[in-house]
Amino acid sequence: MAKRVHQPREDAEFDFILGMSGSPVLAYFIGTWPKAIEPCREMDLVVGGVADGYAGRLVVVRTDMTRCPAATKRYGIAGAPSCVLLKDGEVVAQGAGPLTTAELEGILDGHL
Repeated sequence: MAKRVHQPREDAEFDFILGMSGSPVLAYFIGTWPKAIEPCREMDLVVGGVADGYAGRLVVVRTDMTRCPAATKRYGIAGAPSCVLLKDGEVVAQGAGPLTTAELEGILDGHL
């Protein structure tokens, strides 16, 4: 995972990162159960590249659904991988399932 991607260990850390960010936040939710592992690994590559390409304009937070259950519930995340784009704490776009780089950039470019 790219160095530009935050990985909170609990909900309080997730909330702290969101509160300290002056930029839009891409919250990328992953699952650690067997059927989610491979799609999430594929998305790690996509999200890592996007984090590097949008450095300075976007904060990326890789969020384990098991470790951050309150955040998962708050944003209505039902499966992994899922992405939520937040501006000022409000959801402005979402994507579920494995996304390609072009699909994720399309979501971001429409809102950044």
